Amino acid sequence: MAARTFDLIVIGAGPGGYVAAIRAAQLGLKTCVVEREHLGGICLNWGCIPTKALLRSAEVFHLMHRAGEFGLSAEKIGYDLDAVVKRSRGVAKQLNAGVGHLLKKNKVAVIMGEATLPARGKVSVKTEKGTEEIAAGNIILATGARARELPGLEADGDLVWTYRHALTPPRMPKKLLVIGSGAIGIEFASFFNTLGANTTVVEVLDRVLPVEDAEISAFAKKAFQKQGMKIMEKSMVKQLDRAGGKVTAHIETGGKVEKHEFDTVISAVGIVGNVEGLGLEALGVRIDRSHVVTDEFCRTGVEGLYAIGDIAGAPWLAHKASHEGVMVAELIAGKTVHPIKPESIPGCTYCHPQVASVGLTEAKAKELGYEVRVGRFPFIGNGKAIALGEPEGLVKTVFDAKTGELLGAHMIGAEVTEMIQGYVIGRQLETTEEDLMHAVFPHPTLSEMMHESVLDAFGRVIHI
Repeated sequence: MAARTFDLIVIGAGPGGYVAAIRAAQLGLKTCVVEREHLGGICLNWGCIPTKALLRSAEVFHLMHRAGEFGLSAEKIGYDLDAVVKRSRGVAKQLNAGVGHLLKKNKVAVIMGEATLPARGKVSVKTEKGTEEIAAGNIILATGARARELPGLEADGDLVWTYRHALTPPRMPKKLLVIGSGAIGIEFASFFNTLGANTTVVEVLDRVLPVEDAEISAFAKKAFQKQGMKIMEKSMVKQLDRAGGKVTAHIETGGKVEKHEFDTVISAVGIVGNVEGLGLEALGVRIDRSHVVTDEFCRTGVEGLYAIGDIAGAPWLAHKASHEGVMVAELIAGKTVHPIKPESIPGCTYCHPQVASVGLTEAKAKELGYEVRVGRFPFIGNGKAIALGEPEGLVKTVFDAKTGELLGAHMIGAEVTEMIQGYVIGRQLETTEEDLMHAVFPHPTLSEMMHESVLDAFGRVIHI
């Protein structure tokens, strides 16, 4: 049987792949998506979405304990972990079905199976029914990534978990060790700690949330410690001994190794790209530390072959993958496109308190030679934050002192993951401090702090 031919084949239906396919179909390209497991990928099924559902349950649980502060009463507060997980899985399932509907609506062909690239422009898909050969002038690799496993610290699903196990936990941890304090590690630490687990976080670098501005990291550490978390920075888990339903972790800090006992360990030490078994090396694709090397337009150097999202390297964020997918679809369709600037991509962590940022940290801006003006505004100075009972937080803005360009924004506190977009748009429109100062922010809102932080950078702050 002759191979079915398409204008574009997308391998992987995560937030990069399915978005690329839909945009390509909108532009009139005959498009096919190959997915081996779940439409919506890790993000929708085992990542961003189900974790937010879990964290929402933890947030409500936390608020129930604070009922008295709001003049309310709540008695016999408790939780059913199975029911919390069931809700989270239901949310993921609903969105998974939604992606299938969107692909169908846009007339994108979907083949469920495992893809390999036997030759340029050719894809072989191993399905339940056998092998199907398809072909296209353009192929987008959007195969994503998986949890990195360190030797000796491998997950077993019982005592040592990856994010997948943590999303469908076989039990509630009593004494939990989280290895790694990036977004994934801190979100799970926040969830289980709120539900009552005695939680320790170990970070090899000198601060938690190491990609964030140092001031935000320090604020977060204090908040986590206040919630009862133990934070161990500049520390490394050297070994895990598993026996009798317990894990003994050998943790090295300052050259000294101490043993600590836990009943559960979550490993969140980064990710590796899904580059194996596709036949990429034979095609001449360059792979560097498990990621496909691309130019700023996601081209691999092999004609007609592109790579987007996690497989193409940092930042490992769903919205970066989606944006790259749209860009590549438009490029293939002959449109004029702009490369995506990594510093324009916001990052959000949904711990308690939330953390969000975009652009350069204060330290990075100085390192790049900018003379900076920095503004800060605390949540305690904002009426809405106090009314919400969320007075702990900070908005920080970094400007180029010479031009007034907004170089970066960094926030910690209630709902900052929703607010950061204001600064993202500001940067996209190349706004200056003048524009931001003249913008009228509604009152009473948390967003007023964004205005005040800008005013503070230029010595004009009103409410502190």
